[in-house]
Amino acid sequence: MKPFIIKLAVSLALLAAAGLQSVFAAQETTPSTPVLYNQTLNDKGEYADIVVNKTPCQYTADGLKITGNEDLIRLNRYYSLGERLIRYHVKFSADAVAQFRSDMGDFCVMVDVPNQNLSIQTQPVTSRKADFLTPEHEYLLEITHHYQTGTASLSDLMTGDTVEIQAVNNGGGGVGKGTVTTPFFVGSQHDYYCFGLSSGSELLVKQITVLAQESDLTLLIYGDSITEPDGYFPTADYPKAWTELIMSHVKGKAMASGRGGTTIYELLNRIKNELPYIHAKYVMVTIGTNGGNNEENLSQLVEYILSQGSIPILNNIPSNEHGTQIPVNEQIEKIRQKYNIKGCRFDIPTSLAFDGKEVDKSTMWFENYTNGWGDYYHHPNIKGSRLMYLRTLLDVPEIYE
Repeated sequence: MKPFIIKLAVSLALLAAAGLQSVFAAQETTPSTPVLYNQTLNDKGEYADIVVNKTPCQYTADGLKITGNEDLIRLNRYYSLGERLIRYHVKFSADAVAQFRSDMGDFCVMVDVPNQNLSIQTQPVTSRKADFLTPEHEYLLEITHHYQTGTASLSDLMTGDTVEIQAVNNGGGGVGKGTVTTPFFVGSQHDYYCFGLSSGSELLVKQITVLAQESDLTLLIYGDSITEPDGYFPTADYPKAWTELIMSHVKGKAMASGRGGTTIYELLNRIKNELPYIHAKYVMVTIGTNGGNNEENLSQLVEYILSQGSIPILNNIPSNEHGTQIPVNEQIEKIRQKYNIKGCRFDIPTSLAFDGKEVDKSTMWFENYTNGWGDYYHHPNIKGSRLMYLRTLLDVPEIYE
C-alpha cells in the first residue's frame, strides 16, 4: 500500500481569481480522495456535528473563534479507516499554542506559534521548525493516518511555505515478558477528531474536511484490535500482518478499519460514516472478541452492508486463551446461514487441533499483563497471520479474482 500523502498545490493567481472556497472545492472533487465530511464554519449555519463542550468559543462570519482552553471541541463523527486525512483551514493568534488530537487523547499534533514549531506528541516528541508561522496568515493543517504512520503538514495559504513531519508507530509484538522489540508510541487517530487551544488568545477554524485515500474498493476489512495490527505489530514485520497480506494480494483497492477494544456497537456506528462514502464490493468483518455479538446486532450489521450494495463476509474470530471464541463463532455461523453469506474460519488455523477450540499459542503474540489480567494470546503473530491469510484462499477465494 502506498503512503497516503495529499499534496497541496495552490497558486496566488488562483487564490485571487477564485477565492479559498473554489480551491477547497477543486481538491475535494479528486476521485481518489473521497470526502467523508466537509464543513465551512461561519455564523450562518447550525453545526450538529461540532460539539463545543465547555470551550469558550463563538461562530463568527470568519469561522469558529476559540478563545479559551477549558475543553476541546469535537467533530462528532466516528472514524477508524486506516487511510484517511483531516484538513483544517485555520488562523492563529500570535500567542496561540493549538492542539489537534484524537478523542481518546493518544494522538496529538501541536502548532506552537510563539516558538514557530509543529510537533507530534510522540515520546520523545517529534517536531520541526515552522519559521513562517505568523498571525497575519491563514493555514492548512493536514493530519494523515496511514496505518502505523502519522503525518502532519502545515501550509501557508499566502506564501505556499510548507513544513511536514512524520512518525511511525512500532508495536512491541507482545506485552511485558512477551515484548519482542522496543516499541515507539505514536498514538492512533481513534474515534473522533478534537481540536482547541492549549494556551493563547485565539484559534480560528474556518473549515474542516475529512477524506479517505481511495474509493470504489474491492475489499474493506472491519474489526477490533485483531484487525488493527498497527498498534501491536513491530514495524519491521508489519507487511506480514494478516490484514496486510490480504490487502496486498487483492486485485484492486483494499482498506482496513480496525479499532482496538471495540465491539459490534462501535462498528455499527463508524461503518455508517465510512462505507457509504467510499463503497466496496466486499466488506469483511471480524468482530466479537470483546463481546456484544447477538443475533439482532449481527443481523443489523449484515443488512446494513447489503443495503450499501456490498457483499458481506462474516468471519469467525480467532481462537484465544479463554476459549470465548467457541460460543461467539457458533452465533456467527447461525447468522451466516440466516443470510446465506460466507466467512473465514479463522479459529481453525489458530487452534492446536485445527478444530477451533484450544488456542495454538505459537500463532499469537504473548501478552503478559501485570495489572491482574494475566497472560493473553489473542493477537495473531507472523505465523498466525500467515495461516489466517491462507485460510481466506479456501473460504473466500473470490476476493482475489
